[in-house]
Amino acid sequence: MPPVPKIEPQPVPYPKPIVGAPNMVTILLDDIGFGQLGCYGSLIDTPNIDALAKRGVRFNRFHVTSICSSTRAALFTGRNHHAVGIGATQETPFALPGYSGRLPKSAIALPRILRDNGYNTMAVGKWHLTPQAEYSSAGPFDRWPLGLGFERYYGFLGAETNHWSPELVRDNTPIIPPKNTSQGGAYHLTEDLADQAINMIRDQQQATRDKPFFLWFATGAAHAPHHVTREWFEPYAGKFDEGWEVLQQRTFERQLKLGIIPADTKLTPRPSWIPQWSTLSADERKLFARYMEVYAGFVTHTDAQIGRLLSYLSEQGLDDNTIVTLMSDNGASSEGGTIGTLNEAASWLGDHATVEEALEQIDEIGGPNHTNHYPWGWAWAGNSPFHLWKRYSWLGGVRAPLIVRWPKNITDSGSVRNQFTHAVDLAPTLLGAAGISMPTIVDGITQQRVDGVDISATLVDGAQNEHRSTQYFEMHGSRSIYHEGWKATSNFVSPLFNERAHITGSHSYETDVWQLFDLTNDFSESTDLSAQYPERVRELESLWIEQATANNVFPLFNPGANYPAHPGEYPLPRSATYQPSRHPIAASRMPSMFGGFTMSATIDCPAIENGILAALGDHQGGWALRLDHGTPHFDVVYGHQRAHLVGAEKITAGQHQITVTMKAGALALFVDDAHIASGHFGGMFMFPGVTTSAGGLWIGRHEGLPIVDNYSSPNDFTGHIQTVTISSGSPSAGPSLATTMRIAEGAD
Repeated sequence: MPPVPKIEPQPVPYPKPIVGAPNMVTILLDDIGFGQLGCYGSLIDTPNIDALAKRGVRFNRFHVTSICSSTRAALFTGRNHHAVGIGATQETPFALPGYSGRLPKSAIALPRILRDNGYNTMAVGKWHLTPQAEYSSAGPFDRWPLGLGFERYYGFLGAETNHWSPELVRDNTPIIPPKNTSQGGAYHLTEDLADQAINMIRDQQQATRDKPFFLWFATGAAHAPHHVTREWFEPYAGKFDEGWEVLQQRTFERQLKLGIIPADTKLTPRPSWIPQWSTLSADERKLFARYMEVYAGFVTHTDAQIGRLLSYLSEQGLDDNTIVTLMSDNGASSEGGTIGTLNEAASWLGDHATVEEALEQIDEIGGPNHTNHYPWGWAWAGNSPFHLWKRYSWLGGVRAPLIVRWPKNITDSGSVRNQFTHAVDLAPTLLGAAGISMPTIVDGITQQRVDGVDISATLVDGAQNEHRSTQYFEMHGSRSIYHEGWKATSNFVSPLFNERAHITGSHSYETDVWQLFDLTNDFSESTDLSAQYPERVRELESLWIEQATANNVFPLFNPGANYPAHPGEYPLPRSATYQPSRHPIAASRMPSMFGGFTMSATIDCPAIENGILAALGDHQGGWALRLDHGTPHFDVVYGHQRAHLVGAEKITAGQHQITVTMKAGALALFVDDAHIASGHFGGMFMFPGVTTSAGGLWIGRHEGLPIVDNYSSPNDFTGHIQTVTISSGSPSAGPSLATTMRIAEGAD
């Protein structure tokens, strides 16, 4: 045998973080206004978040994009939201560079960079960075959490979910929610998310305590629906009876006392389209106050779950070298409209419960029977001291709370940072703290311009100079720009949610008026100086156009423009045949039902059978084809719209075909080609392609909340289903772009 060459050991290297690399926990709250946390002046109790602020620093000039998906894109990539294709919500992507809804591989996300540099990466909670067309079990999974760099994920993919019965995903697989959490009592999503986050950290630390981790913890709260048990909102009984003007004033006074706003800040006045509380009827005041009490309890409950997570870090000795950042994705939400709503999705299309109807169910608000949202007067008060709210580029939409705690390096705990910062700064800052630079090439792809900067020096030294001189804002046509202390803001009013019937301002880009504010001396954007400095206004408007062009903002938002929708990986099927499964079929991959449909279930009945043949949604909006002890039923509900088709006779043993058809709103139910019932439905929930839920179609069973009270859920069919086939009556039909936008943007 010839001599064997000597082989030197060559272990495959692992990526190694720097010595002493910090752990990172980013907590992202949803729809929390600038004045809705205790440490930012709120009357709502948030003791755990307040304690976090006391041991860290608060930023009072931190800015976001004014809507959920876009802020998340900026936080993850360090780039402006249009520059990475997330110019609006994920439910309405267009085949346009700034609005594709698809994060490009030229803007690698924060978790991927950390993972490649030796971190474990975990995400828990709301995601909302996957296009709805990609929710299905066929993916593609590139823009799911694991595809963007997380190693573990537990949460919901969409804009919002029901906190009592959410649509959940673990890693890349839909799952059924657990029946309870560590907190006992009824299941609640936020409690579950805290359990999962703690478990992930525990598992990681017990395996390799020396390896740093990054946890992304994004609550569904306080986005509607505002769901919480009575024990959490009862302490607020009577606290808001004096109305939203008093709440705004008291929040402002607390903000001044806390030093979170400058002493010379002016409180922006109540606009004419927010009704004066004293002009409301006694019934309106009673109802509106309850909506706010439930919201406050929802926020306090969320704070308690965040407290559990922070306590675990402390108990494990992890908090000293863990950077905890807590922020909101946009200002407080106005999607509850002028009077609030019991059914948020129906209200997007103008189907509101009247005050009288809501009062009859006032004791159910916050529970599983409703998807409630408060009137927009509370959103205005919650953004104190600013004007307007979520979806606008006024400070009420784009200035949000930000708290950073890092005991190892931040020595002036409890202080306030006044530097202008933006969501794009998060990724470069966390990477900088870990000694990592934003990469220039990833997987052979040259990375695009980074818009954020590392502000870690500002975290430890409040005297640092402001690092950002210019930042543009745009959402749904609302536009503004910050430059060297000045901010120009357009008075454009969104066409969504019927706001133009109430809010004063421009309804077209041609008639826009730009107002001018000296933010160095006018913290709250309260005093328009455009008449004094018209040339500066023109300069800033030109600068906005320059920045917008560089970031793919054009063409501007216009629901009537018929911009080309971005296609999914594959077109929707005209017809699809399904079999029973333990998992739902993604609603976004079903045949279009907008132009009518035919649905047929072929079943074997050994005897008189019972249960769900096919179902989608819940009692707020959905449909179910079922047998009730042998009697065929088809139920469909959406807000006030509902139809219930019931057969007159029970189905006997044997093989049968149950069919339901819909054409121009006319419903018909058949058994073995015999027409047994008729009805009419004028609502829109029959068309799941425009819904925002990450849930889907169930075959042979129904998990979650039932469509009607006549059956309980979970519900399984007791016979045998061979197939269920759904065929589109008009595959090319669909709602108008304006209608689709109302639904999609309402959920963001």
